[in-house]
Amino acid sequence: MVEVQQSVARELDRIGSVIDELGGRFEAAGEQLALVGGPVRDAMLGRLQNDLDFTTSALPEVTERLVSGWADAVWDMGRDFGTIGCRKGPWQVEITTYRAESYDPSSRKPEVAFGDSLAGDLGRRDFTVNAMAVTVPGRLFEDPYGGIADLAERVLRTPGRPEDSFSDDPLRMMRAARFAAQLGFDVAPEVVAAMTAMADRISIISAERVRDELVKLVCAPYPRRGLTLLVETGLAAIVLPELPALALERDEHHRHKDVYEHTLTVLEQAIDLETARGGPDAPPDFVGRFAALMHDVGKPRTRRFAGDGTVTFHHHDVVGAKITRRRMKALRFSNDEIAAVAKLVELHLRFHGYGSGEWTDSAVRRYVRDAGDQLERLHILTRADCTTRNQRKAERLRRTYDELEERVARLSEEEELASIRPDLDGTQIMEVLGIGPGRDVGEAYRFLLELRMDHGPQDPDVVRAALLEWWASR
Repeated sequence: MVEVQQSVARELDRIGSVIDELGGRFEAAGEQLALVGGPVRDAMLGRLQNDLDFTTSALPEVTERLVSGWADAVWDMGRDFGTIGCRKGPWQVEITTYRAESYDPSSRKPEVAFGDSLAGDLGRRDFTVNAMAVTVPGRLFEDPYGGIADLAERVLRTPGRPEDSFSDDPLRMMRAARFAAQLGFDVAPEVVAAMTAMADRISIISAERVRDELVKLVCAPYPRRGLTLLVETGLAAIVLPELPALALERDEHHRHKDVYEHTLTVLEQAIDLETARGGPDAPPDFVGRFAALMHDVGKPRTRRFAGDGTVTFHHHDVVGAKITRRRMKALRFSNDEIAAVAKLVELHLRFHGYGSGEWTDSAVRRYVRDAGDQLERLHILTRADCTTRNQRKAERLRRTYDELEERVARLSEEEELASIRPDLDGTQIMEVLGIGPGRDVGEAYRFLLELRMDHGPQDPDVVRAALLEWWASR
């Protein structure tokens, strides 16, 4: 407890110039102001960022007047919800009027009413570790729901009954999984029970809000914790049903892996590789991580048992890419994100045709071309997909992929693989063949691209001769 208090004191001293000045302005106007929620929690964990959240007795128009002239910039973040935003130096500040909100059982949007006390405002918050406050400028600590004890025990509880909290805002069930993944905390048994009993309530929440929570969860340090919680409570069956579907019943001969556990392991190994290759300060890569999570979602639909008891999943890569597209579209991801993740899912098995290095340079060129701007992510996913406990096999796969990456690097240096083009452009094709723009030029371009893939850069005269021969044979 003493360590926590010391950590808070250090963090508050670090931001003292902001919180004390701002608190003084509100105090002079007869209003209350308190640093609240995540920033207080993070101060106790020694990881306070530059985003500061405050709650106040002041109405939005009063808040706007009090920060004008003090802040470097002021904006209306959601006046109807009581929130005014501003920037002071490096600090991003949000100030929200005390409030209480709840969801109508059939509505996606909260009904907002302004509250009249700090304790009441804290009581409506999602978890006790987010229901603590520090009043300013006096820096008095407010913890009416035992958040500091739960923080010390690393557990997530709700300030009141979890059933009431989740009824008010069902998205809080997703937030429980997200905070478990971000903080590495356990979730209290009564909270898990309420999530399980009320899982279907998540269906009233918009796809965009669910998506945003899922992205934060996947990009957290401990995504397995959050994903496991979503599966065990039944929430995943609604928001990401492809994940629990991976928990296939084992065949009687145990000839295939537990695909669900394999997937979570691949995700963790992809995160380790992401850090190893990008450096400790590299931001989390959602596209690469989500591809790891979805790479085998085609297996349940393609599973077949052979007569000898073996199991096959033929074309699960292609089927999985289609399933991934549908799910991400339903969750309102951008077209670019959908295309990137689906491409990785579709290509994740390609390396296994490499064998012991039998691919020709032509095959390597096609591997690079098909991966396009997702090549680095494909390297990570392919390596992460090896979860065998057979150390000899794992080492052989690692060495083989090392060799493939070396060949990609060598050919890239020699031939600029990332921007590979035919040896003749469209204008030159028309000149050689004596034709104008049209479909024939496109067909000739594709012929020359395949020629370039097969043989690499060639002398222009050789290419022209090959083009004329192809044209004459049509």
